[in-house]
Order: sequence, then structure tokens, then C-alpha cells
Amino acid sequence: MQLGIQVSGVSRAFGSVQAVADATLSVLPGSVTALIGPNGSGKTTLMLMLATLLAPDAGTITINGHDPATHPQLVRASMGWMPDVLGSWPSLTVRAALETTGRMYRLSRATATARADELISLTGLEELADRPSRVLSRGQKQRLSLARALVHSPSVLLLDEPASGLDPAARINLRELVRRLAGDGTAVLVSSHVLAELDEMADAAVYLTNGRTASPEALARAGASSRAWRIRSLDAPALASALTAIGVSPGITSVDKLGTLVQVTGEAAAVELLGRLIRADVPVCDFGPAVGNLEHTFLDLNRGTDVMEQGS
Repeated sequence: MQLGIQVSGVSRAFGSVQAVADATLSVLPGSVTALIGPNGSGKTTLMLMLATLLAPDAGTITINGHDPATHPQLVRASMGWMPDVLGSWPSLTVRAALETTGRMYRLSRATATARADELISLTGLEELADRPSRVLSRGQKQRLSLARALVHSPSVLLLDEPASGLDPAARINLRELVRRLAGDGTAVLVSSHVLAELDEMADAAVYLTNGRTASPEALARAGASSRAWRIRSLDAPALASALTAIGVSPGITSVDKLGTLVQVTGEAAAVELLGRLIRADVPVCDFGPAVGNLEHTFLDLNRGTDVMEQGS
């Protein structure tokens, strides 16, 4: 049996609209994989197929060796699903919602009660445990949704925009929790537009564009392309003079409120540039990529495409 998530050549259309054309990915136990793509790329449709809510037109999907389309009950028994929007019972308290969810997963009453207490503490919902879910804020509902997905201690976890609505402290807690779950052997797939969060959470990434997963060759080209590095100095004029003396063309530099941006191809070139600035006695106090690795790859793969205006 293949554990975790295995997807090969999957497609799904809705009439004349090809939502997913050719998706292939693997999420192994003990790892966190980011699912990244612009609006309209097919992420939601793919997640729904993994969650047993849609069947693919072609290709294969297995969750811990089981096909979500033909054996949905076996898949649901080992998979936790946190959708983008929580469908909740507004009149039930947080505690009652978790206990009810546990009973639906065939936990005994005592086990469901104990598990609800564990998850209330784990997700920081103690003060809200006995309040109806209708009074929860967006971020609090996200925490309840995550708790519900974890009720039956799944070995595979699907998270769709889990950080939406969370405050900074809750985002940090989420990141730590996801990493802890992966450390315990859970296979985690996270779909999110917050790429900075994914950079600190994910071990690997899968990129969807127009319903197709990016090839290894496309990912290699994107990773090797020129990118902006931000330099901040205690002496901005000295930095500008040193860059000119080094021979950095003014055409590939720019300045924003956070520092000077320089286009650099590859980390080796960045290391060389930093060394030359230090030898020129420039007081550099910050030096690093202007955007994270995931965002850089995403932007390179979608260069020439208006990633913000496509349909969802």
C-alpha cells in the first residue's frame, strides 16, 4: 500500500471548462507539501477530488492506497479535511461540535469528549469552548475547522487556506502545529495564497497553472532565474557608490523604502556581491532575497499571465 497522497495524470472538466487538465503529485508521510497556483488554476477542484467530493474524469488518486472515488469511506477514515469555509452548526457550542464530529467518526462518547478537550486546548479555544459557533470570528472558526479535521487523528491532512482570518500569533501557532503533525508522521497538503507562510511551513511545493502541474524542468528554470535581492545599509550613499564601483548597472537596481533592490542570478553571485560590499567597508545591515523561494518560483512560472485577474 502506498501511504500518503498519490496523484497521477488527473483531469476534471465541468462541461466545456477544463478545471484540471493534468495533475501529478506525491505527498509522503511526515512531510508538508504546498499546493500553489493563481485563481482559476484548478487547486480547489483538485482538493475536492482528494477529499472524496468529486471524481476525476481521468487519472488516478490514492489516499493511503485507497481510491477516493471508489472507497470514500476508507479514505475519510484516515483523512482530515479543512475546507476554505467552515460549514458549522451555528447553535452548537465549540465543545459540542467537536464531540458530535467525533461521534460521526465512530468514537465512543467518552473518547469523543476527551478528544474534544484535547483539541480545544491544542487550538487555543478554551475561552470559547462553551459558546455557540455562530458567535465566532472568522479566525476562530478557522481554528474550530482545524480542530474538527483532527478529531479522528488522521494520517493525511488536507488544509485549504488554513491561515485565512488568523492573527499573527495564531498563524505562528498554526505553523508550529502543522510542523509537529508532520513530525509525527502525518502527510499534509496545504493550499494557500499566503506564500510567505508556506515558505516557513512546507518541505516541498506543487505548482498548478491552467490545471497542469509544473514539470521538474520548468521548476528548475524558475529556480535558476534572476531574482531581486534587497540590501539595506546604514550608509545608503556609500552603498550606492560601492555598487557603481563594483560595476552593478544602474538599470538592474532600484530603491524602495526597505532598501536597495539588485537583480542577481543565483546564490553564488549573491554571496560574491555581499563579500565585495563588505570588503568595500559598506555597513550592510540586511541582505537577502526580496521575496521567498515559493513566491519567486510562482511569479516566474506565471510570468506574462495576469495571476490576479483570472477566474476563481
